[in-house]
Amino acid sequence: MAATEPFKGAIVAAALALPGVLPGQAQAQSVPEQGSVSLKFLAYRDSQSTDTRYPQYTGNEPSRLRRISVNAPSFAIVAPLSSQWAVEGSLIAEHVSGATPRYYSDVSGATTSPGMEDRRTAGDVKLTRYFERASIGVGLAASKENDFRSNAVSLDGRISTDDRNTTLNLGLAHTRDRITSVNDDLLDEDRKTTELMAGVTRVLTRSDIVQLNLSYAGGRGYYSDPYKLFDHRPDTRKQAAALLRWNHHFSGLGSTLRSGYRYYRDSFNIRAHTADLAWVQPITPIFSLTPSVRYYSQSAARFYYDPVSDVVLYPGPVGTPTYSSPDQRLSAFGAITVGLKAELQLGRWATDLKVEQYEQRSSWRTGGQGSPGIDPLHATMLQFGVSTNF
Repeated sequence: MAATEPFKGAIVAAALALPGVLPGQAQAQSVPEQGSVSLKFLAYRDSQSTDTRYPQYTGNEPSRLRRISVNAPSFAIVAPLSSQWAVEGSLIAEHVSGATPRYYSDVSGATTSPGMEDRRTAGDVKLTRYFERASIGVGLAASKENDFRSNAVSLDGRISTDDRNTTLNLGLAHTRDRITSVNDDLLDEDRKTTELMAGVTRVLTRSDIVQLNLSYAGGRGYYSDPYKLFDHRPDTRKQAAALLRWNHHFSGLGSTLRSGYRYYRDSFNIRAHTADLAWVQPITPIFSLTPSVRYYSQSAARFYYDPVSDVVLYPGPVGTPTYSSPDQRLSAFGAITVGLKAELQLGRWATDLKVEQYEQRSSWRTGGQGSPGIDPLHATMLQFGVSTNF
């Protein structure tokens, strides 16, 4: 039976909703009845094991090397301007410190010792015009770091069927990045990317919502990492992805299962799969818990090279290839993230706390062996938020 009535209860509504989708209909093409303000804080810490004995190791290394720490407060607002217009925006300020591998996972430091420290500020704003069964939005975004600048503009549109059970959406965005380096005053490069996205959201029953999004991005410019030696990447990159989401509400339990699968491929020859599940369980009318798990797997970029054991060559590649990279993020690996989120709703106020634990291993890759010589990476993420309506 097609859904034509909204579901009752704030927790059920929040649990069943897909991004940009209200329960009971594929997309409400109307200005939000209330505005909202939210504050969040994210803390991130990661570390890497030292199982592999690289040529530079002296034997005095700890069992784990501390890597990156991030502290990021953020602010977001959604405000109706009239019966046909609404505006939304967000700001974030990140403090990043620590050290990243210059070669694989043995030598750290994006900058010279004791490592790097950076601050990033970013913001975006979007203005949306609503019609009876459609909406059009225009957005601007900007990000600034010591060695990186990014500016973007976007346009998106949505239109719903007469019964409002199906919504089609289209999006277009263009981004321009400028890349410099604190270690090289002469480096001044740019990169331009254009992205297209198309999707459909369908309410199948009163308990089921599905969504399919397809995206494509084409970019040209500087893709190398200026802080990694022997890192020379192509100056073009094409990326495509397909994302499928399905949310099902179990009325007898009052619970909602959120599920998703994403397939990604690009011209670097990376093929990636992401599968995720989350179970939204109301404990009381105002409190809910959401355990979640995510699995990710990717193949290596075609120009990524594995660690070379020959101390004469290490850490460089064999020969003089046109493109090469020792960036472990371009290697073949698998990763698992487990998390738990608690949410409390008190009238107009809501608060949430989420903890996630991430672990990445080469041996966890699906469909073949992962890249050798890459030690496991561990990360912990803690997020706290509070919001209110007005």
